[in-house]
Amino acid sequence: MTSPSWVAPAGNLISAIGAPTFPAAMAALLRSVTPYSYTVVFGFQGQARPLALYDDFPAAKRKIFVTDYQDGPYLLDPFFLAAVQPVAAGTYRLRDLAPDRFYQGEYFRNYYVRTGLAEEIGVFVALPGAVTVVISLMRNEKSFSAREFRAINSIRPVIEAGIGRHWGDLALRFGQDAHDSEAGRLQRQIEHSFHSFGGGLLTPRERQIVEYTLKGHSSEATGRILAISPGTVRIHRRNIYAKLQIRSQGELFSRFIRALGGRPDR
Repeated sequence: MTSPSWVAPAGNLISAIGAPTFPAAMAALLRSVTPYSYTVVFGFQGQARPLALYDDFPAAKRKIFVTDYQDGPYLLDPFFLAAVQPVAAGTYRLRDLAPDRFYQGEYFRNYYVRTGLAEEIGVFVALPGAVTVVISLMRNEKSFSAREFRAINSIRPVIEAGIGRHWGDLALRFGQDAHDSEAGRLQRQIEHSFHSFGGGLLTPRERQIVEYTLKGHSSEATGRILAISPGTVRIHRRNIYAKLQIRSQGELFSRFIRALGGRPDR
């Protein structure tokens, strides 16, 4: 009887636990059940700057997917937002976790569209210390079929077990990075920019409206979250635009990214 195609790669994954080759062995195991373009693995813990654990991007792509992402756009990423809720461990399509207006939002149009991806699937693994590891499987050409999605999910228990052994102490790395002056400075800057955007001009409620707007929530969805009517959300949004002297969500996104870069947001 012929063994499934993933058996040998699974053996390689187990053998690589604790070794630098583990992430590549994990990507090889995933590709043994379905082809895809790129792999990237991030560790998330609360609002902390994500840890880049592995990727197989060419250099130009890595700047978009890793370097630029870590500099702030991750705060609007549906996978990041799901990881910090957190969602249950499992396999998810990006579109299943995204807010209702994600694909019309400025994060998608100004950042995510630059990735050129047709689809992204995330395998979420929970670790001690409120850490979530997300393995993103990215495709350039076409979406994953239902059969391919099931194939990825079928080997998730092997992936979870391997990650639990290899990165089980990842929470300690977040603590180490927090004590590193540059990483700590950037993390504090990002958190401050997100929670104080428009300070001196916007009220705390208006900053909440900005947050959910940038994340891709419609007026209806934002109203449900904040327990206010969609009409009230729209009034707040008009007031925000007037106070910031802008006319569009695109300008709002640009101001937020400028604030992340430490430049004045007005």
